Amino acid sequence: MIENHKIAYRNVVSKYYQFIPEEIALAFDDFGAFLERYNYHPTGTVFFSIMSEPTDEVMTAEIFFSIEEEQFSVDSDDYLRFRSYFSVSPMLMTRVVGNIDEQAQVKYWELIERLNQLGLEQATPIFVEYKRMHSDKSYIEMSVGYR
Repeated sequence: MIENHKIAYRNVVSKYYQFIPEEIALAFDDFGAFLERYNYHPTGTVFFSIMSEPTDEVMTAEIFFSIEEEQFSVDSDDYLRFRSYFSVSPMLMTRVVGNIDEQAQVKYWELIERLNQLGLEQATPIFVEYKRMHSDKSYIEMSVGYR
């Protein structure tokens, strides 16, 4: 586990979604298609924050996509938020390699337990970032902001 971690991205658009965890890829696809429909160009950076309890059947998440454009404006009833710079610090971070679906729950609770061990207060939801190694193997980083 890494302490004093930070996440930072430029030109990030976010949108709230509700889905069953097994269908998270559908939410990503929907958001990507939405942005492309309005001629925005996702850079490939995708991450999300878990807004609901991890044991809930239906997950509520804020999904974030970085885009190439430095401004964002659409006429939509959906609540969308644009940030030219998105940063969260300090954070505790852990990596999930291997069976991500199985290990993510374990790592989630490890983060919460570590916060408690250190006597820290959780300041943000859990963030999940998708990453890729040089060998093209995928993994995720799970982080939580603290104070």
